[in-house]
Amino acid sequence: MTAQPPICDYEGSDYQQRFWEQGGRAYEDAVEAVALRRLLPPKGQLLLELGAGAGRNTPRYAGFEQVVLLDYSRSQLEQARSRLGDTTRYRYVAADIYNLPFVPNLFDGATMIRTLHHMAEPRRALESVQRVLQHEAVFILEFANKQNLKAILRYWLKRQTWSPFAPEPVEFAPLNFDFHPATVRSWLRQCGFAIQRTLTVSHFRFDLLKRLIPLPLLVGMDSLAQLTGDWWQLSPSVFVRCRALKTATNDNNAGFFACPACYTPLEDTPPLITCPACARQYRVEEEIYDFRLK
Repeated sequence: MTAQPPICDYEGSDYQQRFWEQGGRAYEDAVEAVALRRLLPPKGQLLLELGAGAGRNTPRYAGFEQVVLLDYSRSQLEQARSRLGDTTRYRYVAADIYNLPFVPNLFDGATMIRTLHHMAEPRRALESVQRVLQHEAVFILEFANKQNLKAILRYWLKRQTWSPFAPEPVEFAPLNFDFHPATVRSWLRQCGFAIQRTLTVSHFRFDLLKRLIPLPLLVGMDSLAQLTGDWWQLSPSVFVRCRALKTATNDNNAGFFACPACYTPLEDTPPLITCPACARQYRVEEEIYDFRLK
């Protein structure tokens, strides 16, 4: 385990516009919305959205009283704030998932959608998430599945060298990983999560199908296929709903933020927060808390 794993930084990226709004991803967005509706609890208090980006999914967490949007890219959070507006319901935090700037046992819910595939040390990331969740908190994880039908066919036809059946992750581009479902399940259990439900998503992620089949019909087909997720996982995207299990269940009384370097609780004192233990300083500008370790 390295002291600080490499970080995939979307700073300055037009990812939201280029990939989602202009990239023909209406089908992928719609079927992810279906999966989230099925997996999210009807209500909650404080949800942590890990890898929030420009806030594409944030409005879907309407059942939670407050949502913390966390992303390493400040520019992505600026886009999210512009899209979502100024409201006390949302808080914006720039930080990396390996070093979350929160006290333990804070959140009663968390999501990590299209984010784990950028983690060079995914198990370490999951351990970090588990630390800040309450006992029995809901955690919804999405991951890129290496054992999907397209990868299996390409392997059988000898058009790719890596095996979709091997347990180890495959890095198909720098800091872009696909994972085996059994491996992810193993990591989750080792990190203190109990798996409740699995949905397979984006079964029909083929340009030809998206051009030929009307979007509502394609989404309906995927909605039905998602229900097979507890039996097998052959789609490119997999959603898992878990519960965090803690050996100590004491309520958190230590505040909100903690130093990501030494985990000492911090006083919320914008525009500058200073750690009383290690003297690191963190800035708050335009309502975005910057806890990135540099």
